[in-house]
Formats: sequence, C-alpha cells, structure tokens
Amino acid sequence: MQSIIKFFVLLLFSTMLYAQPHPSKPWIDINYPQDENKHWWDDAWWQEGVLTTPKNYPISVEEITYKDGDVEVEAYLFKPKKSGKYLPVLFQHGRRGLDSWTLPRIKRLAARGFIVLAPDMFGTYLKPPFPIKHHDIYDAHVAKGIDVLLKRVDIIGDKVCTVSHTRGGYMTLKALVTHKQQENNVACYVSYYPHWQNPNAPEAEQIYQYASELNQLNVPSLVFVGEHEQYQRLRPIMAGIKTLQDRGIDAQLIIYPGVGRAFDFRPAHIRTFADDLASKDANQRTAAFIRKYLQK
Repeated sequence: MQSIIKFFVLLLFSTMLYAQPHPSKPWIDINYPQDENKHWWDDAWWQEGVLTTPKNYPISVEEITYKDGDVEVEAYLFKPKKSGKYLPVLFQHGRRGLDSWTLPRIKRLAARGFIVLAPDMFGTYLKPPFPIKHHDIYDAHVAKGIDVLLKRVDIIGDKVCTVSHTRGGYMTLKALVTHKQQENNVACYVSYYPHWQNPNAPEAEQIYQYASELNQLNVPSLVFVGEHEQYQRLRPIMAGIKTLQDRGIDAQLIIYPGVGRAFDFRPAHIRTFADDLASKDANQRTAAFIRKYLQK
C-alpha cells in the first residue's frame, strides 16, 4: 500500500514539474492589442535615438456657462495663456465629475496647446458625483457644447475632437451619433476606459454587449485602458473596437500593462510609477491623434 502511495505522490510531483513553463518563456504570456501591428513603432527613436519633444503651454482656467434651450450649462474653459488661435477639444467627465482630482488632468491636456471646453453636468444640476442612473439630457448638453466651442473666434478650423473618460465616453458617443455631431462637426473621438454601454441597460448588456451607437460611429477613435480594468468594462470595449475596425474606421486600442482605471488622475498618495508612465504616454498620443485629424 505504501508503495502505491509513493508512486502516486511521485507521479503528482512529476506532473507538476513538467506543467511549469519552460525557463525560456515568461511566467505569464500576455499579448496586448497594440503589439499585434505595432502602430506605436518609431524608427526615428529606434534607429537614431530621437525622442519627440512635446510643446508645453501655461494654461488659464475660466468658469463659464452656455445655454442649451432653457438650461444654463456650467463648464470650465482651459486655454493657453499665450494669445492666438488653437485647436478645439471638448472634454467630458464621467461619474466622478469635475473635482480637484480630474480638473488638473484636463489642464494637462490643454497644456499640449488646445482650447478645451469641459461641461460640468453635475454642477449644472446640483447633483452629487458618482450617480447610478444616467440622464439623456447630459448627452444633449455635450452636443450643444460642441456647437458652442465651434463658434469661438480663437479656435483653428471648423471641427473639434472629443476626449472623455469613463461614463463621459458614453455621453460623447451619444452626442456624436444620436445628436449627429459626427456628421459635420467632429473629427475624432478619444476616450479613457469608456463606459461603452447605456448605464441604465440591464446587467447582462453591461457585461456582454457594447452600446448600439458604436455601430454608427464613423470618426477615427482612440481608446486607452489599463490591463487591470474590470472585465465587464473591458469586454465591451474590445468588442466595440473590433467592430469599428471591421467597418474600416481608424480605431486604436492601447492597453497599458500594470495599471487599472483612473491611471490618468490617481493622486500622489496612491499613484504608482506605472500610472505615471501610462498617463504621460496617453497624453502625448492623445495630442498627436488630435493634431493628425484636426490639421488635415
């Protein structure tokens, strides 16, 4: 009996031994979407050591309002202090709203040389942050904000790009598709870990489906996500990006290793080096993407 027991212990040990990854392989083999076609590759850097130097602009911040029907929408306007005309961007916040954590991340976007209008939905309606239910009127206010931004005399061109995060990604999607701003007024869509489903939809749709509006989105799109994003958010994003790509849209998804949601504004006391690397990279890629499609 003891011989049989020893035999099975030895067999179990050998099975575990041979089940381990080969020493020449990493412990975890992860393939990120951006590594399939390497659209991030830069010959100038790799061959000659040339690093792209971002432009930096001191930024002013102003609290403004604009009318959408009978509603006076509160907003922030970020723009370079140096006089001149700049490319226009609309930034839409998510469930956190606009607070001491999120406002600086908008300034970091404007510091690349953009005029950025940031509507404040919760401030407008005196609502607390982190709501569960979504109100469609917010999407209409985003669409109106695009119109307001395009009427400014200090912008370059006749189109804007939208940048958003979390639930703001859904608001801007609705503004572009449902309110038809993509037809003439919007050149590109950028979003950080967007909620690509109607927040009021049933649980199964939240997990397994993306918002139907993505089937009509026609503008170039760039999405950033951390690898530790929750599965129920990541799955619709990956499916939505594939749908856009299959339709011939320039749709790029970048998943940053070692970070999760909110990597672009997490405060210092919980911030990691990986958060900072991802934020800086995403900031510069956002700026390059916007310039590519607004300066055509």
